[in-house]
Amino acid sequence: MPHSLVFNLLPLSPIYPDYLSGRHLHALFLTLVSSVDLELGNNLHFSQAEKAFTLSPLQLHQPYIPKKLRWNYEKAIAANQACWWRISLLDDTLFGKLTQLWLNLNPQKPWHLGPTDLMITSILGTPQSTQPWANASSYAQLYQEASDHERTLAFQFATPTTFRQGKFDTPFPTPESVFNSLLKRWHKYSKLEFNNLSLEAIFPSYFDIKTEVVIDSRSKSIGCVGQVTYRILGDVEPLIIKQLNTLANFAMYCGIGRKTTMGMGMIRRVNS
Repeated sequence: MPHSLVFNLLPLSPIYPDYLSGRHLHALFLTLVSSVDLELGNNLHFSQAEKAFTLSPLQLHQPYIPKKLRWNYEKAIAANQACWWRISLLDDTLFGKLTQLWLNLNPQKPWHLGPTDLMITSILGTPQSTQPWANASSYAQLYQEASDHERTLAFQFATPTTFRQGKFDTPFPTPESVFNSLLKRWHKYSKLEFNNLSLEAIFPSYFDIKTEVVIDSRSKSIGCVGQVTYRILGDVEPLIIKQLNTLANFAMYCGIGRKTTMGMGMIRRVNS
């Protein structure tokens, strides 16, 4: 069962840009995991396999959630500036292991992001009118609730997204790269096979995207952000339409493309 959890955080001292990279937030997540299951934390750290979680960059609290999130910071986040951080979990085993973390959350216990003490003030796990990134749904529910006639599939690429193509990465979100990424993760975690799903009927009908750069001390990645709308064209049976709508709804939990555990590839379905 996928979960999209939003952690509300309060830094007790400034968080400097050097500690706001995906690599440091990845380390913070592993620290949270290790606090309740050291073996699991070590396994996630050393495993080379695709991991059953995604992370967002740290975000400042604002009156509204922008379509495009922040991923590069030139200035420090000030002490006592309320922040939020999205963690998605894609299998029940990982969620179950971490249940003790939020059931026994101590608001007086700080966590560390570099030299900064962070307080976790609350965790959101259900839909909120002011926080579209919090939600939960079973895989069966995602499939059951997916439309078998809706032919418009629109996505907001909230953080830079890039895909592996041969030996190199490409930031261009072709229908094949987007939906093959979703399908691969759906098959791995849902255990509900979409056999012989053809992507030949999916065509871009609108796009407003641009490339952005994600930089940390070890690497530089180029990804796309913005909105892309795909249409299902031609004579396509309702079963295929339902499967494609399922994948579109799943996108918010699993992300797409490369480095989703480092804050890249955060997308969600939106109204076209």
